[in-house]
Amino acid sequence: MIYYVEDEKNIRELVEYALAANGYDVTTFADGETFRQALMSSPLPELILLDIMLPGENGLELLQYLRKSHRTAEIPVIMVTAKGSEYDKVIGLDSGADDYIAKPFGMMELMSRVRAVLRRAGQPNVQQDLRYKDIHVCQTSHKVYVGEQEVILTKKEYDMLSYLMQNEGAVLTRDQLLNHVWGYDFDGETRTVDVHIRSLRQKLGDDGTRIKTVRGIGYRIGD
Repeated sequence: MIYYVEDEKNIRELVEYALAANGYDVTTFADGETFRQALMSSPLPELILLDIMLPGENGLELLQYLRKSHRTAEIPVIMVTAKGSEYDKVIGLDSGADDYIAKPFGMMELMSRVRAVLRRAGQPNVQQDLRYKDIHVCQTSHKVYVGEQEVILTKKEYDMLSYLMQNEGAVLTRDQLLNHVWGYDFDGETRTVDVHIRSLRQKLGDDGTRIKTVRGIGYRIGD
């Protein structure tokens, strides 16, 4: 089941038709209130398409609500919006979105992104802990610690840190990080990686210096 939250009736019906024609069960909502009610009273969806510009509660606020709830935190979300600037993409992704598509978009592109996000969501997680110096990533609980202190990360920051630690000592290019964390269908710029690395370093405190910049190439954790 896919949920789509969109206040523009014509777009909502077009996307609903395209999803149904590609074999997906879909339920649509015109506002955040009815969407929230459905989350509380119905089985959870496998994917949520979420417009930013909504009446009342906007899409970013709804995304924060989803990520704060243990029940909905792991549901993949694609932001669908008329805003196409890099800033808006980074804000949406940094808030926990799994992908971003700007209006106007083609139905083939939308279906490609839906399939890619669902495919990534269906991949099994590696269930072993990752450690480097004082940084500890517990992949069974999706928690990160520096020493004994838990560090709260966004999903993208968590995925990026895990990927760096899984490849300890290796230099990962910005394109590699983009492709692994956001997927091959993501058309954002590599600066998205730099923004998330900067935020990740800040949250890790003194241990943020463990993430090294390799000028002109990318990033590395470890020697």
